[in-house]
Amino acid sequence: MLILGETGSGKEVVARIIHDMSDRREQPFLPINCASISASLAESELFGCRKGAFTGADAQKKGKLELANKGTIFLDEIGDLPVESQAKILRAIEEKKFERLGGTETISVDVRVITASNKNLQQMVADGQFREDLYYRLSVIAIILPPLRERTEDIADLVRL
Repeated sequence: MLILGETGSGKEVVARIIHDMSDRREQPFLPINCASISASLAESELFGCRKGAFTGADAQKKGKLELANKGTIFLDEIGDLPVESQAKILRAIEEKKFERLGGTETISVDVRVITASNKNLQQMVADGQFREDLYYRLSVIAIILPPLRERTEDIADLVRL
């Protein structure tokens, strides 16, 4: 699922509502801002790591996908996810399994993935900055949020959240 809209238009609010209205509402909702994760740490954050996988990995760590098992992970600003990590997230979405960084054990997960972006992902695909197969997988269900300036009646509700 892909939610598109300008910054501040309420994409995360919509993702939370989808989660809260689903059968997964009692399970975790983990929002991740892909723009705030450095390229070198993206895979470790999302998939976890095995002890010794890289300098500083002094313990095995579960990734956000594993922590969101049975629930929902919200990947905000998916357009900022490094291209190298996009293939792994696509595989995890399609196969519902992945491996921790430096690991060989396959971990199965049942997680709903909701993504959002304020960027033109179609243009990023054309420019080679976003994987076409991932874009088509995410955009099967696309929600386009109009900017708040076109829905001023929603501002009071968003402020209360």
